[in-house]
Amino acid sequence: MAKIKLHTHRLNRSLGGDICIGVFLFTVGLFMALPMIYAICTSLKPADELWVYPPRFFVHNPTFKNFKELFRILDDSTVPFSRYIFNTLFVTIVGTGGHVVLASMCAYALCKFDFRGKNFLFNIVVLSLMFNATVTAIPNFIIMARLHWVDTLAALVVPAFGSSLGLYLMKQFIEQMIPDGILEAARIDGAGEFLIFFRIVMPMVKPAWLTLVIFSFQGLWNLADTNYIYREDLKPLNYALHQILSGGVTRVGASAAATVLMMIVPILIFVLTQSQVVETLATSGMKD
Repeated sequence: MAKIKLHTHRLNRSLGGDICIGVFLFTVGLFMALPMIYAICTSLKPADELWVYPPRFFVHNPTFKNFKELFRILDDSTVPFSRYIFNTLFVTIVGTGGHVVLASMCAYALCKFDFRGKNFLFNIVVLSLMFNATVTAIPNFIIMARLHWVDTLAALVVPAFGSSLGLYLMKQFIEQMIPDGILEAARIDGAGEFLIFFRIVMPMVKPAWLTLVIFSFQGLWNLADTNYIYREDLKPLNYALHQILSGGVTRVGASAAATVLMMIVPILIFVLTQSQVVETLATSGMKD
């Protein structure tokens, strides 16, 4: 029998093509990083450079006086700075964790269980994505008042549990990436639904819920809403830092320093989980 030779061609980019792509990606990345670079440079500018005209992008004589002024202002406040940090960390960590678990559980039930009205419930979730937070502000306040949650951290934490975006994201990912055969095999082996959820489903959709962690963490960390909180000792850190702006032009440098401090933590969270986010985007269109 004559041997059939298969000729294959490997498609490789040339060195010049790799260089062009690298230069293009570096240029785009640098352009996207310009606002962050400008914020850092502004926070390091002395007073004479903050008001120079025309404005300078880079700082010529960097100094940390703006950060010292920021902490001095916060130390002079009636509420300790540590209290604002605790409020923000509590709301962010508890709200993010509860949102990830609740959204994942609801998405798992909508994807892998058949019950009457599940399509109707999911359609309501999708419809709720169309409403801006401003539209639902008054109904939300009435609910919080009826529950006696005004002036409590529960008014900030509990609504974060039920965010529609997390449920939508997790449902789409579980539906695509979790085969029914794996779940049936686990049930035959005697595994319960909670064991299946935490030991099989959650590890398999790790890129999705890590992406959800970034979205939820960023939203709660930057929360400055005081519609439900009026006690000064319960207000979040972002609110306290925004009060610096009320000091007028004399606190521009401290405001720039506050902006840098607020953006450091979300950036660190993204850097630690960026590979999982890329994997989520890469597999979001895959089908079994």
